[in-house]
Amino acid sequence: APALVAVSVMNSSFFETTYSSFVRMYYQKTFDAIMAAPISVQEVITGEIVWGATRSVMTMMVMVGVLSCFGLVPWPEALWIIPASVLGGFAFAAIGMMFTGIIPNIDLFNLPVFLFITPMFLFGGTFFSVDSLPGWAQWFAQALPLTHLVNICREICCGSVASISVVAGVIYLVIFSAIFYPLALFTMRRRLIK
Repeated sequence: APALVAVSVMNSSFFETTYSSFVRMYYQKTFDAIMAAPISVQEVITGEIVWGATRSVMTMMVMVGVLSCFGLVPWPEALWIIPASVLGGFAFAAIGMMFTGIIPNIDLFNLPVFLFITPMFLFGGTFFSVDSLPGWAQWFAQALPLTHLVNICREICCGSVASISVVAGVIYLVIFSAIFYPLALFTMRRRLIK
């Protein structure tokens, strides 16, 4: 159940800043209209990323509400999932926006989905423990942001809010966001400013 919460955060923020942002940018020309006002590209892209993170929080709240009906999420500890989903949503929205800045057309979004999202979904500890994987796959799984978000959600749902796993996961997601947020700004600026 906690892994499903983490996956919903990943999917809602990533797909919001890839397919949806690409449609707003390329087909609807919404970004062009917004930038006709005195707003910078950085503000537009930051707004898209923050919207992706906000949407992931809304999705998470629905998931936690449903899981609470089955007694799978403890209260009030479940409230700690909110800041975790904001951080995870921002991280996945930033990398999604970076892909939007480099993918030339909407048909090629299958590449990051199949080469980035699907491996995370399979190896990120959603269905089975990362410890049960072979050594090379454990190393690979620890490099994926979903693994850390799953660990954070799992620890929160088990009542260990201040565990080493939660702290390590938060640090990883902060560093991941600090790397991919500027990359998203750079790639989108290069794409939008002609």
